[in-house]
Amino acid sequence: MQRRDWTFLVIILMILALAIWVDLPNNPGIHINLGPIKIDRTIKVYQGLDLQGGVQVLLEADMPAGQQVTADAMGAARAIVENRVNALGVTEPLVQSVGTNRIAVELPGIDDPEQAIAAIRETGLLEFVDAGFTPLLAGTKVETSYAKYGTLGALPTPTPAVETPTAVVTATETVTPTLVAEATPESKVYATILTGEYLSNVGLGFDETNKPEILLEFTEEGTAIFRDYTQRNIGAFLAIALDQTIISSPQIQTAIPDGRARITGGFTLAEAQAVVVQLRYGALPVPLKVVERRTVGPTLGQDSVQKSIRAGAVGLIVVLIFMLTYYRLPGIVADLALLIYALLTFALFKLIPVTLTLPGIAGFLLSVGTAVDANILIFERMKEELRRGRPLGRAIEAGFDRAWTSILDSNLAVFITCIILWFFGSTFGASIVKGFAVTLFVGVAVSMFSAVTVTRTFLRLLFHIVGEKLRDKSWLFGI
Repeated sequence: MQRRDWTFLVIILMILALAIWVDLPNNPGIHINLGPIKIDRTIKVYQGLDLQGGVQVLLEADMPAGQQVTADAMGAARAIVENRVNALGVTEPLVQSVGTNRIAVELPGIDDPEQAIAAIRETGLLEFVDAGFTPLLAGTKVETSYAKYGTLGALPTPTPAVETPTAVVTATETVTPTLVAEATPESKVYATILTGEYLSNVGLGFDETNKPEILLEFTEEGTAIFRDYTQRNIGAFLAIALDQTIISSPQIQTAIPDGRARITGGFTLAEAQAVVVQLRYGALPVPLKVVERRTVGPTLGQDSVQKSIRAGAVGLIVVLIFMLTYYRLPGIVADLALLIYALLTFALFKLIPVTLTLPGIAGFLLSVGTAVDANILIFERMKEELRRGRPLGRAIEAGFDRAWTSILDSNLAVFITCIILWFFGSTFGASIVKGFAVTLFVGVAVSMFSAVTVTRTFLRLLFHIVGEKLRDKSWLFGI
């Protein structure tokens, strides 16, 4: 028994050391590269919208007068918006349907709200447009055959013209959108050669100078069309338009037979990411407009964090003082276990990771009360056994054995409640409810470990060291 207790103490200290390392504010993370074993994990605290700031957007279907949006169309739009938001790299975003024609979006930690909103609400119609021998400047609005008539144009064979130094499309699969020409589009409909439907993949990469680039791959059918067009139109301009707005207007220098190209230069990393998101997840089935937007400033978030930390610290100190005053020696042991509990729980929040929100912090503080409650049940059982004249060793064991059933039943009830809250939070898109449920569940699970294993190990070792000498000093046990 004694050897097992010392073994448990070593395990607890090892877990505690790991938790302290994880809890360090400047934790370097886990970076392992040993042959097939590759781990690149950042360990940090993830904060929700109410703590770190961000933007809340309410989108509404912008249908023509007299037309109604269907539930299937709004469902598809919500799924596409969610995919686009996830591709932006936002931590714990919220995308949920509101009523029959609205979508609510929460984007924590967004640095450029305007660009993020544009990336998720634009319809994302990509077209490769025949511009002839006149380059179209980026940002130019044009009419296209596909947008106007829903058809692809023919493959023209243009007449030679004087070449102008501009962007190029080459067999090395490079597209550079930097333009030097100052041409303006004529009032005409430009023939659409390809649309985004012929793209099989869109990705983000970096060129030789570490500048962002957009990587394009066409489907088999798109590759054939792209190959034929580039073969027959060397020297012409193939403009790339997104929602009938020119992104770039590269010149075709050689044929591209394999259906792969890349667009480089002329945009920032954020702009490239936004375009990739729009192209990768296709067109929205219904146009969306922003009817409400609310920005949560980081100052408000930081103030919330400071107040939450202060409230948690005050509450923990009060609990520690109460346990020390009322239960004396067992109270000291419980305080040590409670501190270990707090370190372990916060470490798990960083490792899982759990996105902390104000309701999530409330769930954590509530679990502190659960941890204390378990210790109180154990210590009261111990006091009952000592009052009956039991030896200290038997009183300690009886206290844990008799309190275990009550601790297990109460915590199981909390676990069931957390599962129900998490299920409804997931079903109805209530991330606040989910955050509360997750932090409470994790906190209560760790509290069972700290109250039963940690406290029990400490009390047993204390008994092994001092024996029954403390039996007659009942005041040390709050009797």
